Amino acid sequence: MGIPGSKSLTNRALILAALAEGPSTITGGLKARDTTLMIAGLSALGVTVTTEPDAWSVSPQPLRGPAHVDCGLAGTVMRFLPVVAGLADGAVRFDGDPRARMRPMGSMLAALEGLGVRIDDDGRNSLPFTVQGTGSVPGGRADLDASASSQYVSGLLLAAPRFDAGVDLRHRGAPIPSLPHVEMTVGMLRESGATVTERVDDPSNARWVVAPGPLHAVDRVIEPDLSNAAPFLAAAMVTGGRMTIPGWPRQTTQAGDRLRDILTQMGARIRLDATGLTLTGPDTVRGIDMSLRDVGELTPVVAAVAALAESPSRLRGIGHLRGHETDRLTALATEINRLGGRVQAKANSLRITPTPLHGGDFRTYDDHRMAMAGAVLGLRVPGVRIVDVDTTRKTLPGFARMWTAMLDGHA
Repeated sequence: MGIPGSKSLTNRALILAALAEGPSTITGGLKARDTTLMIAGLSALGVTVTTEPDAWSVSPQPLRGPAHVDCGLAGTVMRFLPVVAGLADGAVRFDGDPRARMRPMGSMLAALEGLGVRIDDDGRNSLPFTVQGTGSVPGGRADLDASASSQYVSGLLLAAPRFDAGVDLRHRGAPIPSLPHVEMTVGMLRESGATVTERVDDPSNARWVVAPGPLHAVDRVIEPDLSNAAPFLAAAMVTGGRMTIPGWPRQTTQAGDRLRDILTQMGARIRLDATGLTLTGPDTVRGIDMSLRDVGELTPVVAAVAALAESPSRLRGIGHLRGHETDRLTALATEINRLGGRVQAKANSLRITPTPLHGGDFRTYDDHRMAMAGAVLGLRVPGVRIVDVDTTRKTLPGFARMWTAMLDGHA
């Protein structure tokens, strides 16, 4: 099953290309709602992005306002582009889908203001708000609590080389979730010529220092989105089948690579070679007790697999998922229990006790990962009806077509 490019890599590549010294190309970028919104936002700020079928050309231009940016429900847009907008000359208004207005932004906006960017909002510390760009950002030291989202850190780091004094960013609070995404950001910054030093041994007291300086134009080839491979690998898990994902990288900063460890512990046999990653499903799926703090985006599909296991599971360290596209902990418990399951949503975890399931509606709450979880359950439970499967267009347009092709044996 061929998987399109990584959303996380694509949107970071677009930001870095827009802030670089010269034009660059992105090959294999994901064509989905989140990346389309990022391209539209950068274009509104004056960047020239030419999209061809196989590669995109990005030509940096002077950033300017006034502009309006539609964030949709894309966390990378609502948390990366406001920092870029501080470098624009003029006002830039940000808004998004109704659910986006409920996603937390306060800590990041306060840090951005501390770096010298003026922000006008209605006092709710979330969308909508306006960044009053002046063409430059003083930069310097910034303290923030990034325990709600690692995207706060990535957003501030990506544009930091363009700040007058760079940034000395210090996290103080509960451990940062999804740290592999910050590692991805730092790696791509260094590829672009930025000087980044970090201290992340204590995820409750981490620090990143980015020196001011130019960003080089880098032509990038985007890896397959390993998180979007999750439902297809899970399909083999719950049916005792076999699935190959071509192009799986041997080394990567993508959080989805943790699927190899997670699914192996649940009973899979996995091989990684020149053809890609091949998973062979077990006769029976084992439950797990595991922290998914660093790979929270995998939780919905892993929870679906756990609901079909032979023994109970506890998925820990995932309280931050309550602030994602939906409250994923409550949503997963509600929808699996609607089908006869036994799932308890705790403050920071899910407890899943497998029981016989029955058919019924599985609501998605405008959340692409919920739709993927429902699809996995439907492989073993007759009569599961996914409400609004098209929400997967956020990161994987054509998911339903790909799923049907897999079931028809043409994947």
